[in-house]
Order: sequence, then C-alpha cells, then structure tokens
Amino acid sequence: MPTSTLPFKSAAQLIRGYKAHRFTPLDVLAAVFARVDECEPQVNAWQLVDRRRARRVAQASTRRWADGHPCGLLDGVPVAIKDVTETRGWPTLNGSLAIDPKGPWPVDAIVVERLKAHGAVILGKTQTPEFAWRGITESTLHGVTRNPWNLDWTTGGSSGGAAAAVAAGMATLATGTDSGGSIRGPASFCSVVGFKPSFGRVPVWPASPLMMMEHCGPLARTVQDAALAFTVMAGGDSRDGYAIQALFPDVLSGLGKGVRGLKIGISPDLGVPRIDDEVRRVIATSRKIFTGLGARVFAV
Repeated sequence: MPTSTLPFKSAAQLIRGYKAHRFTPLDVLAAVFARVDECEPQVNAWQLVDRRRARRVAQASTRRWADGHPCGLLDGVPVAIKDVTETRGWPTLNGSLAIDPKGPWPVDAIVVERLKAHGAVILGKTQTPEFAWRGITESTLHGVTRNPWNLDWTTGGSSGGAAAAVAAGMATLATGTDSGGSIRGPASFCSVVGFKPSFGRVPVWPASPLMMMEHCGPLARTVQDAALAFTVMAGGDSRDGYAIQALFPDVLSGLGKGVRGLKIGISPDLGVPRIDDEVRRVIATSRKIFTGLGARVFAV
C-alpha cells in the first residue's frame, strides 16, 4: 500500500487496518511525518512536533496491535493538541511572547490524559493566536497559519493550527477550544469536522479563566472520527466542578440513525443586522435539507 494514502485515512480506517495487520502505527506515523515535512513551514500549523516521543508511543502501540491487545479506542491514531491545553513536558505558550517556555510543564490536561490512556499518538502542539482570542490564527510568537487548500486563504481562528493540521493530513485528529466559534470557524474554513460541545460535557483542568465560555472539542475529517474523539474526551471528572457526571447516550451508536424527528432550531442571522446574501442562501438550503430528512426545523 502506498504510504502516501495513510495520512488521509480516518481514525476508524486506521483502527481497522491495525486490527487486520495491513499496516502499523509506526507506518502511519512515518507517513504523517512525511506530510509534516512536505507542508511545513508553509502552512505553519505547528508550535512544536515531538518526533522522538511520538515514535516511542507508536512503537508501544505497534507491539500492542501485534499482540492483539490494543489499549483503547484511539490506539495508534495520530493526534494534535491545541497550544492552549496543558501537555506534560511541552510548553503551553498560548501563542504569546508573555509566557516563559522554560517550564517545567508538569501536568497533562484531562483531555490529554484521556487521549493518552486510549493509546493516541500525540504528535505536538498546534498554533493559536495569542490566548486564543482572535478569529484568525496569527501571533507575534509564530506568525501566520495558512489554509492548506490555498496558502493565500486564512484558516480562521482560534483553532486554526488544529484545523490546518487535520486538513493537510499532518494529524488524524486534533483538539481545539471554542468560545465564539474557535473550533467551528476553522473547521468550516478548512473543510473538516468540528463542534463546540455543550458546557460541562468535556472537563477542563487545569482551570482556565475562560473555562465558562471556552469548551474543548474535537476536529476530524469525518463525523464518525469526531464522535470517536468526543467519546474519549467527554465525561465527568472531580477536578472540574462543572463537568457533568451523568451518563449520556453513546454518540457512536447514534451515527446511523439520521435526524428524523429531531427538533432543530435555526436562526437566519443570530441577531446580526447585516448578513451576506450567500450566507442566507446556504442557511435556507440547509433548512430544506434537514426538513427533507424528517427533522422538525423551526425559527428561534
């Protein structure tokens, strides 16, 4: 199999390939690193890539798959972490010159703990504007992150590095954070999948001054992969008093059920007085599609 196809396989496809012994996590990692070498620094998606650590994790994953004992849902899947999320041993700079990179950076955020526990091969940290507070991904620390579909286009922000890495095949999955569109915007701009989870679904620790607004969520190239990553990331934790402890339906099992009977609220403008005509047309088309699929769509 040409290794050039491996960076663009979904997480679900990678897991099936590992299980069938068609390729290994080390094969996939080598192909992903080749994409990083090809795309960087032109795209500028990464704050850092730790090849040595990633290879060590991929080697362990390869052994587990050879023995038939994967450790979790994402064993051997390459994942990128947005550079606002604590990752042990790596500086979390938030795209800012104001943060001392020396560390020691002793802890993993809860989402990073969970990804590691499920065997994810965490590659490094992706770019963000300063303190993730901008609608484009540009900072005085690392410059401009460019859209891999066209280097003259923006990725949006603030999870632009994450979206660019996933779109370019430099990671299979990525974490982002979203207050006012910081996952959803870059996902849209880069033609990948991303969403802002409801408050409390994905725990936040260490605490953030923006944790009431800024929710951690996944970016992926398929809806199934986004659901897979969300399944790993979500769930209660005593370190976050706002994290919801209750059990929720399995999102993976609901993927094939469609939207018939669901109630979908839609706003043509979100209270913004001037909306581009093309945006209005897209919203109207979406409404027709969901109605045709059996959803109950109403204005809010």
